Amino acid sequence: MNETLPSRYELYFRSLLLGGRGLSFPCDSRGRVDLDALSERARNDYFYARAMVGRQLAPPSVESRTWVHTSCSASVPAAAR
Repeated sequence: MNETLPSRYELYFRSLLLGGRGLSFPCDSRGRVDLDALSERARNDYFYARAMVGRQLAPPSVESRTWVHTSCSASVPAAAR
């Protein structure tokens, strides 16, 4: 049985060089990222993404994501189902 979880937001940095690629980070509805909640690697990726805006990445956009919880305990994007 599938159960739809509440929407959450992601701050998405679209690649300027590779179509369909980019980096995204969990955030609130205003685009604020909780740096303390990120792993060290994700935090480094976030700082890299901010530094590469205008060079390799587009300015970030806040996107709403709806995730679906499946019976196998894996969360997948609803669009990927």
